[in-house]
Amino acid sequence: MTKVKGRVAVVGLGPGDLDYMIPAVYKAIQGAEVVIGYKTYIDLIKPLLEGKQVINNGMRKEIERCQLAVEMAEEGKNVVLVSSGDPGIYGMAGALLEVKEEKNSEIDVEILPGITAVSGAAASLGAPLMHDFVVISLSDLLTEWEVIKKRLYHAAAGDFVVALYNPKSMGRTTQIQEAVEILLRHRNEETPVGIVKNAKRHGEKVVVTTLGKMLKEEIDMTTVVIIGNSNTYIKNGKIITPRGYSL
Repeated sequence: MTKVKGRVAVVGLGPGDLDYMIPAVYKAIQGAEVVIGYKTYIDLIKPLLEGKQVINNGMRKEIERCQLAVEMAEEGKNVVLVSSGDPGIYGMAGALLEVKEEKNSEIDVEILPGITAVSGAAASLGAPLMHDFVVISLSDLLTEWEVIKKRLYHAAAGDFVVALYNPKSMGRTTQIQEAVEILLRHRNEETPVGIVKNAKRHGEKVVVTTLGKMLKEEIDMTTVVIIGNSNTYIKNGKIITPRGYSL
């Protein structure tokens, strides 16, 4: 008897508001038998989960979720594994593929994109990412802080627009200060900075400030910080990084 092969769709929910979820992700969730994810993200899509088996757990259980997704797909089930934002950007796509390969599983895997926190935040700020940019997480849970500092230094020296994920938490309060110090070695204090909390979802808060003043603002784990390059400017409350077009 031929074994029924299941599948896992690793999906990006976008910022969390259903209005910003791409139709392909919506369709995948509707067609799933099992939906697996971090509890906070599962709560964002509760209206779509009626009649489905839902498995959720807490932070730092990413590998456990991936293992469950693969195992259930191997039983022939149609599984959705959820990430916020885009699953291939600080999300679950990489871990799921690594677990699949480690298990030598033959299940089908599809990666469905979503709007990222940085693109959502940029849209709320204006157009700060119109030229080359980097995204750097200040969380040192999975990356050594010395490595993160090196990346910050070279991004600043290269005059990239710099977007910061996970800038500050209850237990990490000094990293954002060090990041600002590193950036100020290559940028002046008047460099435009955008701070967006809860980008494109309920409770969004947008602040436009400067590199010299940004630490006076509220910054936490739900915040994305975007620091402009040497050409970035503020006009009518919007941050603009010129692409270089002749106007």
